[in-house]
Amino acid sequence: MKEKQTHSIDTSGIPETLQEYDQWICWRVKDRDGKATKVPIVPGTGEYASATDPQTWRPFDEALEYFERGEAAGVGFVFTDDDPFVGIDLDDCRDPETGSPGTDAREIILELESFTEVSPSGTGYHVIVRGSLPGDRSRRGSVEMYETARFFTVTGDRVETTPSQVMERPAALESVYVEYIAETEPSHSETKVGIQQASTHETSQSVTLEDEELLERARNASNGEKFERLWRGSTAGYESQSEADMALCCLLAFWTGGDQQQMDRLFRQSGLLRDKWDEVHYADGSTYGEKTIERAIANTDDVYDPSSSEASRVKQTGKQGQTTIQEPAQDGPSSATEQTIGGSEGTRAAYLAEKNQLLSERVSDLEATLQQKNERIEALETTNRTLRDRLTACEERLEQHDQRSKREADIDSSPDHDSLWTRAKRFVGRRKE
Repeated sequence: MKEKQTHSIDTSGIPETLQEYDQWICWRVKDRDGKATKVPIVPGTGEYASATDPQTWRPFDEALEYFERGEAAGVGFVFTDDDPFVGIDLDDCRDPETGSPGTDAREIILELESFTEVSPSGTGYHVIVRGSLPGDRSRRGSVEMYETARFFTVTGDRVETTPSQVMERPAALESVYVEYIAETEPSHSETKVGIQQASTHETSQSVTLEDEELLERARNASNGEKFERLWRGSTAGYESQSEADMALCCLLAFWTGGDQQQMDRLFRQSGLLRDKWDEVHYADGSTYGEKTIERAIANTDDVYDPSSSEASRVKQTGKQGQTTIQEPAQDGPSSATEQTIGGSEGTRAAYLAEKNQLLSERVSDLEATLQQKNERIEALETTNRTLRDRLTACEERLEQHDQRSKREADIDSSPDHDSLWTRAKRFVGRRKE
């Protein structure tokens, strides 16, 4: 029984880098509990496939051929630990009639700036980038991210304004993950603010700088040039404006001592302010700006304390609420605070090390395969040269034979040339006379 094909596949729109991996399956639509479900199948056999069983995957050409025979509704790519890809699935965010994306979908697609295609239903998007998931969560609301043990349907219906290739976007991927996937961690943020406002009143009370004085000190600090660039609205050096927003908020969290109201007031005076700052982006009703400030405070461990006699001492609030005084290495936030834009990379060190090892092994395998192919190509080229030499020799001998035959034919047809039969008749005639 032929599978009903509800869409076509534009092979020219599918990046070659994906086609090179033998991680393709086909899929059919099955009714499960009254809901249409995409079921993965093995190209060629129609048996059930699995996103965790490589034996059920096939090369792209085999999957495409099976689909074109009408045996499947579409093809799909399986994400594994051995490839460098991450898939972002955006559901129910596209008007199939007008082709217009929703606000969040537009923001995500613009920020990731990598290969993006329209889903088979026409109501969503698939974005594929090179990178790694910044955390363990994979879904929140209508946004999903996967890098292993999952398959994506592939249509090749690329969004024209996006790159035709899969791009490497680790920083942008982390920014989108933090904003749309990661837990908001209100308890951690509230604990942080509570420590500053309740357990250590001296922190919030000691940072009493007026806005203008605070800005002057921030500009004159050792990292004042960076602060000034962000304050003017420059996003140079950042993959997206969201990262620049977080960087400026981390600096403001340091100088204001985590004062949310003052941080918001100052940010609105900066060149980075945009309409998105006041847009509601979260299920709890929080705006993008509110969450950005919360995360900046939660990830800023040291704050400025102007009450110190040297005006350069830092009051540091530990994760467990212990407050200590220490001499800072610079007049400004620590480098660790400056680099924090959404989570600690230290907690992912083991994961990234394992990922790196798997990718290294994959590269080694590909290099070995390439070496074998190069050797095979060299052997074929040698055989090709030998056959060409033989063909040339045969052509030369054939040409010599043709020339010799032509000369003999010319002699036989010459009027001055008598054949043996003609000479014999003359001789007999003379004898009779």
